[in-house]
Amino acid sequence: MFLVSLGVVLLIILVWFVITYNKFVSLKAKVDEAFSSMDVFLKKRYDLIPNLVSTVKGYASHEKTTFQKVVEARGNALNGNIQERAKAEGELSNALSKLLMLKESYPALKADLQFKQLSEELTNIEGEIEKSRRYYNGSARQLNEYARKIPSCIVASLARVKEIEYFTIKEEERENVKVEF
Repeated sequence: MFLVSLGVVLLIILVWFVITYNKFVSLKAKVDEAFSSMDVFLKKRYDLIPNLVSTVKGYASHEKTTFQKVVEARGNALNGNIQERAKAEGELSNALSKLLMLKESYPALKADLQFKQLSEELTNIEGEIEKSRRYYNGSARQLNEYARKIPSCIVASLARVKEIEYFTIKEEERENVKVEF
């Protein structure tokens, strides 16, 4: 009778372990999906940048420093871990903001139809990036919280579940790109 009871208890523990482990697998898949979704919008923005820079270059060719910062920030944002990419994304947002502010100094640029379209598209993409960042960070928070809670922290420790980094940017880099006409 004792062995049967022990077997039932061990079976319950095993079933709980498998269910908890599978929950971690699902949460990790959700984080990966969220990152992939964010990455799609980041790529769209990266692809838009050369067109935007070339449009502005035609009007403000002596703004070489601004163009170089945008291109350099774009290159940095393509690689690295979450924190490195987040930092580079903040720098890219700042550089793009400065690029878009050039329209104030160049009225002809402000009136350029292609510039308007690219600016609007960039603003829309920035909004989508912000939404996908929130979704990614929410998914990461769910996994991290579940990994810290008792008793699931036992499974997390045994399965070597790693804490997921949040996609954060510095306070001074948090401003969205603003496009006004």
